[in-house]
Amino acid sequence: MDIRLRRHIGREEFDYPALMAALGEYANASGKVTSLLRKGVIVRVKKGIYVFGEDYRLRPYSRELLANLVYGPSFLSLDYALSYHGLIPERVEQLTSVTTGRAREFKTPVGTFVYRRAPRGSFHLGMSRVEQGDSSFLIASPERALADKVREDRSASISSLGDAESYLFEDLRVNESAFRELDPGFLHQLADALGSRKVAYCAKLLHKIRRRQ
Repeated sequence: MDIRLRRHIGREEFDYPALMAALGEYANASGKVTSLLRKGVIVRVKKGIYVFGEDYRLRPYSRELLANLVYGPSFLSLDYALSYHGLIPERVEQLTSVTTGRAREFKTPVGTFVYRRAPRGSFHLGMSRVEQGDSSFLIASPERALADKVREDRSASISSLGDAESYLFEDLRVNESAFRELDPGFLHQLADALGSRKVAYCAKLLHKIRRRQ
């Protein structure tokens, strides 16, 4: 391992300026980058974003942080965040996010990163920061993740409370206990901000279910 490189870059995830700063003593820094890539010391996730290679890591890299870095501004949401919060039973491998930019998908050596566009005015609603060891990443709250999924899913035909119940608990297999813990008022706020009648029906369903308790 290049000891000097690891001494200058303490993180597993880093960008091109950090790499250049660490290689400042080399007369041909770009040539050194090519050599490090060829030897597998570093791995290019996408242009300008890197992680250390498998044999050179001190700890696992954060795929969640990389999702924030690969394309931005963005934060994790949709299926990945639903799984992260325990709302759906499936383990989701693709890292799904929302962004104010156009929809994109990046297939990289460390996984697939999918980005869906959200209305700019609603972007920061329900976005939270999670501390993960010595790093942190941005991810949707459970309500925001569900709202983004319902709004984005074109196969979701929801025009009644019955439709919302069928979609959530049969199609998505949302955990009903976890669903009851969501904030219906915030889900209504998200429905308005996202301009989604489908999300509004889900909020009404949540109100109905919570009244039964």
